[in-house]
Amino acid sequence: MASLSLAVGNCGKGRNAEDLSSEFVPHLSLGSEFLTKRLYGLNMKDLGSPKVRTRKKLRIGAEIKKWKKHDYPWHGDIDPDTKTPLKYLSYFKPLDEKPKPVTLAFEKPLVNLEKQLIEVRRMAEDTGLDFTDQIYALEAKYQQALRDLYTHLTPIQRLQIARHPNRPTVLDHILNMTEKWVELHGDRAGYDDPAMVTGIGSIEGRSYLLIGHQKGRNTKENIMRNFAMPTPHGYRKALRMMKYADHHGFPIVTFVDTPGAFADLRSEELGQGEAIAYNLRAMFGLKVPIITVVTGEGGSGGALAIGCANKLLMLENSAFYVASPEACAAILWKSSQAAPKAAEKLRITAQEHYRLRIADGIIPEPLGGAHADPFWASQQIKHAILDAMAELGRMNSEQLLQQRMLKFRSIGGFQEGIQVEPERKRNMKPSEANTPPADLESELANLKKKILEAKGPSDPVTIQVLEKLQKDLDNEMTKAFIAMGLEDKVESLKLELQRAPIPDQPLNKSLQEKADKIMQEFKQKLSQPGAYLGLKQQLYTVNMASRLIELKNKSEKIKTEVNQKIPTTVKAKIDRLKTASEKLRNGDALDTNLVEEVEKAKKELEDVLRSANLEIVGTRKRNVAVPPELEEEVAKVNAEIKEEMERAVTRSGLSEKIEELKEEIVRDSNSEKAKELETEIREGIAATLSVAPVKKKVDCLREKLASLTKDNAESKVVAENGRW
Repeated sequence: MASLSLAVGNCGKGRNAEDLSSEFVPHLSLGSEFLTKRLYGLNMKDLGSPKVRTRKKLRIGAEIKKWKKHDYPWHGDIDPDTKTPLKYLSYFKPLDEKPKPVTLAFEKPLVNLEKQLIEVRRMAEDTGLDFTDQIYALEAKYQQALRDLYTHLTPIQRLQIARHPNRPTVLDHILNMTEKWVELHGDRAGYDDPAMVTGIGSIEGRSYLLIGHQKGRNTKENIMRNFAMPTPHGYRKALRMMKYADHHGFPIVTFVDTPGAFADLRSEELGQGEAIAYNLRAMFGLKVPIITVVTGEGGSGGALAIGCANKLLMLENSAFYVASPEACAAILWKSSQAAPKAAEKLRITAQEHYRLRIADGIIPEPLGGAHADPFWASQQIKHAILDAMAELGRMNSEQLLQQRMLKFRSIGGFQEGIQVEPERKRNMKPSEANTPPADLESELANLKKKILEAKGPSDPVTIQVLEKLQKDLDNEMTKAFIAMGLEDKVESLKLELQRAPIPDQPLNKSLQEKADKIMQEFKQKLSQPGAYLGLKQQLYTVNMASRLIELKNKSEKIKTEVNQKIPTTVKAKIDRLKTASEKLRNGDALDTNLVEEVEKAKKELEDVLRSANLEIVGTRKRNVAVPPELEEEVAKVNAEIKEEMERAVTRSGLSEKIEELKEEIVRDSNSEKAKELETEIREGIAATLSVAPVKKKVDCLREKLASLTKDNAESKVVAENGRW
């Protein structure tokens, strides 16, 4: 075929209406059989090369261009005797090169057996010896190992199989199942999304409309197919085909294999969410049977947009999830390394979906996954579709709509006809690796009280407190190591330590470097603000408990030393001092001799303490019990003091400094930086604290307390003199 371009124009100066009509430039595509004919009085043979002819004021230019032949939709060398001409209507052709085998991480134990088997077969070929028994034994061992491995797969391992690069794609399954298949294109809005394939296929003489996400079989195809992530055009194309199927009465079979809808800026601008939502609504109104088969992974709304079906079938090693385990782990545990744990918690496998009555059936796969025998896997899908159609074919349109609606209504335990509670409380489990601290102040106060009331470091109460703190800290450390993705490194280090010849000897250089690297990474991730708050709380609590126990041990030691150095005469005077203190607390008056003895006993006690190399900072009065009449006022003043302290912290902008001090105390409470931060915080609060109104209320309370104490003392004296 050739094309002929004609340019017609007026070259004269004085143009009239008739001349203006000749300024249009038409473009004509002509077949080669027309090249010998004349066009508007011109002999086409004379137009072999571009020429310009001038007749009066008319100029005509012509040029012949060769037409480029395309392979689509019809191939250039079609076999006229072919029995499958429809295959030429699709871009999907067999690969020129066989895909390279890919070994997953958990399949590595099978690699050694496979290498041994190949080596024995090679030796048998090279030497000509009979190794039949050895080959049979290795094959049996390999098959048993394969069977054991694939019958005890974890959720993350099944997800890895679903994402296997050599796993058969949707078009592979369609071509293996159908006798006839023609692919249909376009959403009639300007674009044909290659990530979504649609078409009509014949299975055992019945026509089905087939829709599915199409992944690539290599890097080039994956880029072309956009890794099976459709744009809004893809979902609108699927919707257009569904409406055709509904109009013509074709059953619809959809194949799900996508990580999710394409989430780029352009797709959002074109209405990605609207396209998915429209599909969800439209599929519940289609009056033909709909069957969905999850062949790989089904990610979120991008999978559900073609998955609102009467029957949901899943391949044995497929996965269906609202968020990928990697994304879920990054959100909940701040690290994608916790993906195995997330995969287990999300319940993404076909077995879990079938148990929860989301999936209606599980399609078996060959050992090693569907890529081990794609044709066998496709035939299993075909049989499952035919079985489902035999059941759905007995329903009319209204029954199909009702069954589809009830299927999705029952997910989550909802039952038709039973009234739902208007408000239902649910006990949501808090995040384990990032639990915010509860009432830390009250917890530390109770801990301090228990430790100080204990009778020595070996007291059962102290031991119990320490054991509980250590257990809680171990749990938080384990959760943090898992969330940080350091669990495998720690286990590897433990194994190397166990293999060490002398366990009690210091670590060698390589092991020490590994341990230091793990601890450095741990501290770096722990220092991130707002992360691992539960672990930071436990570390702060254990550190505080250790300091309290250390102080208590020192005080017990000093107390023992002082008691040994105090003479008997001074001890007697101390007893007199205690007696005087008791009288004062009871409101009794002290005589002059007793006051002198008390002062003398104080001086002698100070001398004894100085002789024990102890510095006397000062003396303080014992806490006096608050009378019931003033308890409410004291609580109110304490609350006002606390509020004023918080306002001072807010005004001075010391919140970040306080958090930094807490983290530094967790690392090292005696460091210079901790002392500097503490001093800076104290000075900042003192500079902005408004103490005048609070001080006035405190002085008023002291006066009331002194007055009540005096009245109680006078009442006692009057009662003892017999006037009452």
